Amino acid sequence: MGNYILEGDEYLPLRDAVFHTLRQQILTGELKPGERLMEIHLADKLGVSRTPIREAIRKLELEGLVTMIPRRGAEVAQMSERSLQDVMEVRRALDVLSAELASERITDEEIAQLKEACDDFKKAVEAEADFKEIAKEDVKLHDIIVKATGNKRLMVLVNQLAEQMYRYRFEYIKDLSQHKVLVEEHDAIFRAIADRDKNAAKKAAKIHIDNQEIAVMKQIRLEIAAKESRYDARRV
Repeated sequence: MGNYILEGDEYLPLRDAVFHTLRQQILTGELKPGERLMEIHLADKLGVSRTPIREAIRKLELEGLVTMIPRRGAEVAQMSERSLQDVMEVRRALDVLSAELASERITDEEIAQLKEACDDFKKAVEAEADFKEIAKEDVKLHDIIVKATGNKRLMVLVNQLAEQMYRYRFEYIKDLSQHKVLVEEHDAIFRAIADRDKNAAKKAAKIHIDNQEIAVMKQIRLEIAAKESRYDARRV
């Protein structure tokens, strides 16, 4: 594995650049659940001292992305079934509400923007683009829907959940078998909102999140089973 590249611009304080870099590595799965975060190793990878690494790890722990294990130190937090359910329950409620309000309030200009976003997502999938690029297009699409609600409080709530949601969204997008389903679900949401059919929009949004939860839950369970198998193998 090569050295990491610091995220952010040249005006960002070093401690913040280190934090954003490690955070992105965790959210995209480059630093995997259960992986140890050794200060010396990370400092060498980023070309910095251990102090900003230590500060970043503390902040990541507060966000729930890092856990401190006695006699082991810091490691990337596992994606548990419970944490997934907690996040998805909130996300489902917000997305269904967003779809309902957007179908009532969206402007013709925003409908055109949403159509373009759906097309861009589909193109990224068909071109087998980098997962980060596909995730970026997915976020853009959903942001247009939330903005179309015109509800500033809702926008704040969605933004607050977005960072926690990104980790699960990225896991879903990495599953190539789900790409066709994602395109179809986005199309169903778009058509319902464009037709200003709020019941269809709510239903399509719920199906979208339900399928995402099922797929990521399956992945989490597979990882847990693999970890248990490795543990059992070491005991033999």
